[in-house]
Parts: sequence; structure tokens; C-alpha cells
Amino acid sequence: MFKRNYYYLVAGLPDIVLDQKKLATPLAEFRDELQYHLHPDDYSLVEVLFLQHDNANLIGLLRKDLEEFDEMGIYSRDELESEIKEPSENGGYIQRIITAYKNEEPVFPDRSWEDQITWLYYDFARSQANVFLSEWFEFDMNLRNIVAAINARNHNMSRDNIFVGDNEMVDALKKSTLKDFGISAEFEWMDRLMNIQENENLQEREHDMDMLRWDFINEANTFNYFTIEVILGYVIKLQMAERWIRLDEDKGRELFRKLLKDLEMSYEFPKEFMINERKKVN
Repeated sequence: MFKRNYYYLVAGLPDIVLDQKKLATPLAEFRDELQYHLHPDDYSLVEVLFLQHDNANLIGLLRKDLEEFDEMGIYSRDELESEIKEPSENGGYIQRIITAYKNEEPVFPDRSWEDQITWLYYDFARSQANVFLSEWFEFDMNLRNIVAAINARNHNMSRDNIFVGDNEMVDALKKSTLKDFGISAEFEWMDRLMNIQENENLQEREHDMDMLRWDFINEANTFNYFTIEVILGYVIKLQMAERWIRLDEDKGRELFRKLLKDLEMSYEFPKEFMINERKKVN
């Protein structure tokens, strides 16, 4: 398969680390540069990485409870509202979720609308012809599902309806009673992930999870040099780095509390767990 090389663009990418305090080029500006420099087919792959923002915008618009429109998506508010009003025939998974919501017929019963659109998004992203992009989303989906399984097991909760996507790993996570769910051979990062999950500090766990993702990207791009794969990996890293830059002390506490609230909604954690975690935050 023919791959375009972006020698000057890749050579000029500034180094980034997960813990840096400021980015040389904000993500929004970098995306604009990519749209100018990349072939349209390659830029369409970059756009896949930003659809997660559109997913959140769309669900908020459908439920009419969107507090602030996220401008990092690839669709404007007008475009999404027009799609809601008259779904297009080639709207893909976005059209599918809109139709399902309007007809009150969930794509995946007994799942939140956020989980449903995330499931469809991962299916779409994993189906991309670009190997790096497809493998990245497969890895990230598996990572999130394994963490969900570990949390459910640690707190004696059902593993029904907690996974996003459907593959052999999900089948193992649902059924296996083994410590590693019997997937260490298929998921080479399992030992490191299980060690990360033993850390009681939630924010440190999140950071180490992103470092694991960072290392996956580096490994996946070992033999890629000036191609779109390097740029896609760089965009994902920028997304992670920008997220952590926003986590100053005050904002970090605010987002940490929000994360705990989200966890409470997803899992009925034992009361002692919630009390102990809140003590660490305050």
C-alpha cells in the first residue's frame, strides 16, 4: 500500500512529553496546520481522532442538556443540529445513533447513550484501513474494557453491560475467573496494566495509564518514520499532553471529583472506598 512521506512536517515536530507544562503549538492550531499540509485522504484519518468530541456534543444536543459546545470536534453546532433535524443517508454511525435516539430504540439495549455512541465510534475507528489507526483503537478499547473488568471484580459487581465493543477479549473478560482473565498471551501489556491498577491513588493511575498508551504508540511506530502513522501518533500524544496541562492543582481537584462522580454513577463502590478516596483529594 502506497504511503506518502511528510519529511519536513515530521522533522519539524517539536518533542513532547506527557508531563510538560506548556505545548509549543496548541492542539487546535496543530490540527489547522495538518489540514493545510496533509493529503485529504490522510487528513481524514486525523479527523477520526477528533470525533470523540463530536460524540459528546451530539449526545448533549439530543438530550438538550449540553452545557458548552466542544469546538474540538470536526462538526460545527449547526452541522450537528441539521443532522439531528434531518439525518443524512450517509451519516454513518452518527446517523445511526440519531435515528435510534429519536425512535427510542437503543442500538445496544441497557446501555447509556454515551456507551452506545462510544461503541459505534470504536467499531468505526477499528474498521479503518490504516493499520496503525485500527490497532490503536483496538488497543485503547481493550485497555478500557480490562480496567472495567478489574474494577467490577474488585468490587464484586456484575460484568454484564460494562464493556464497549465486542471481540474475543470481551468474551474472556466476561467469563474468565483467572487473575489475568486468561488474556496475557494476547495482551502483552497485561502485567504492567495490573500493576498500575493496584495503585490506590486514582490520579496516579490515570497518569500511568496514559504512559502505557504513550509507550504503545512508540512501539507501534518503531519502523514508521515520515508517514501519516507518525503524525497520528503525535496527535494522540498531544491530546494526552494537553489534557494533563489543564490539570493544574485547582482544576485537577475539580476534574478528580468529577471523575469520582462519574465512577459512582457507573459502579456502586463500597462506601469505605469513596470515603477514603475523598480524604486523599481534600
